[in-house]
Amino acid sequence: MSETPGSGAAQPPPAVLPIEIPSNPPLQPQGSAKTTRPAEAAGVLKLSAAELKKKKQAEKQARRAQTKGSGGPPSQQKGAPPKDGFKQVKELKQAAKDDKLRPMSARRRPSQSEVTVPEKLKKEIRKEPKQQGLFFGHLYNQPRQHSMVGASKDVHPAVLALGLQYSSYVVCGSTARMVSMLLAFKAVIESYSTPVGTSLARHLTSHHLSPQIDYLRSCRPLSISMGNAIRWLKDVIIKIDPSTPEAQAKRDLLSEIDNFILQRITAADELISETAAKKIEEGDVILTYASSSIVEKTFLRAHNAGIKFSVMVVDSGPLFEGERLARDLANHGLQVRYRNIRAASHAVRDASKVFLGAHAMMSNGRLYSRVGTAVVSMLANDHSLPVIVLCESVKFTERVALDSIVGNEVAPAEELLSESERQALLSLKKPEGSDEAKAGPDDVLKWIAGSDTQMLQVLYDVTPAEYINMVITEYGSLPPSSVPVVHRLSTNT
Repeated sequence: MSETPGSGAAQPPPAVLPIEIPSNPPLQPQGSAKTTRPAEAAGVLKLSAAELKKKKQAEKQARRAQTKGSGGPPSQQKGAPPKDGFKQVKELKQAAKDDKLRPMSARRRPSQSEVTVPEKLKKEIRKEPKQQGLFFGHLYNQPRQHSMVGASKDVHPAVLALGLQYSSYVVCGSTARMVSMLLAFKAVIESYSTPVGTSLARHLTSHHLSPQIDYLRSCRPLSISMGNAIRWLKDVIIKIDPSTPEAQAKRDLLSEIDNFILQRITAADELISETAAKKIEEGDVILTYASSSIVEKTFLRAHNAGIKFSVMVVDSGPLFEGERLARDLANHGLQVRYRNIRAASHAVRDASKVFLGAHAMMSNGRLYSRVGTAVVSMLANDHSLPVIVLCESVKFTERVALDSIVGNEVAPAEELLSESERQALLSLKKPEGSDEAKAGPDDVLKWIAGSDTQMLQVLYDVTPAEYINMVITEYGSLPPSSVPVVHRLSTNT
């Protein structure tokens, strides 16, 4: 594999292939250039640029052939002319691709039958806890707080009591939860004192309100209206002038909270109930689902105005909020009928209108409310009944919802049955191999559902916008598609 220069060279260079060129040649002293023989220097100077380039290529081919040895491709054997550079690169890429596609040897790929699993490990695998549902597993991340154990020392006593009322459903409903939270924050602000070296606007939000919010969130997830109120309060605190005295700043904050409750809740409910009461006519049978404070105010306002109508309350578990609504309406003299959600298909046949409350209104016009609302709305749409939603603008959000799986709230399975219901069911079955006295109320769900069954209890669902005819807010009556516009107006004022 020798290479000779062209005929234009004065002195042909020696053959390159037999010469072994070291990878790191020894350095010569600085003055060694003077000792170079004149003949060699003259020979180098007479080489042209093309000949030097060709000589370097020959040396490169020689080194490559020496390193590869017999492992190189057949085309690079001794005596064969050198190939084109592009052709060599293509052959190297093809060889690497063939090596990747080649199956692994038996020594590098052991079969599963050869791997032995210890018996102790097998038992631990069998005892692995089952997953918390296929579609709703992401909703079981944080357990609900049912006591004050583990609460931060910075949590105010008023917030501690309110959190327990949240988790036990004593305070239920998005509006009631938001108002009670703001009233508890008033107690927190009244007992607050700014540390030395800081300002109220910087310290109150991050160091004093954050533990309160975290504890309430651990007791039960925050509602949309609660989140909107918290963002509003933080914005008001940040805008406080640092030069304002602490006592004056606290008085201003308490006044702002009172004005927020008055304008966004009390006055808004009055306007909504007044507008919705005009939709009720003589002889109407109004169907409603579960319980809503604004719907109850609307019925009482229409009844006090002398309109003769009746109410049909459809209800479902686990909270059965409609029982309290039906009892309160009956105590005020209204004609009320109470139905379970299993009879909703028959209830809509006797109704003329449907009034619904809301937990939140999404930006795509969908209603996020108590689970079962979507079923009632779709049944009403099949019977061509107008579905009217009563909702304050503080419950509007910029979020969108396509289903009730991505975002929802899951209640504990033991809340499916009340204590009295468990005691009644406990007497129907005697535990096998033990006396009845040894079984407690918590054992009822075990023999009803079984050990391999997981009971799911979601609290909300999503109603598509096409099943809603009208949304009544303090800004007036509007279609579901106008929800983002009203939300933008309410947040900018």
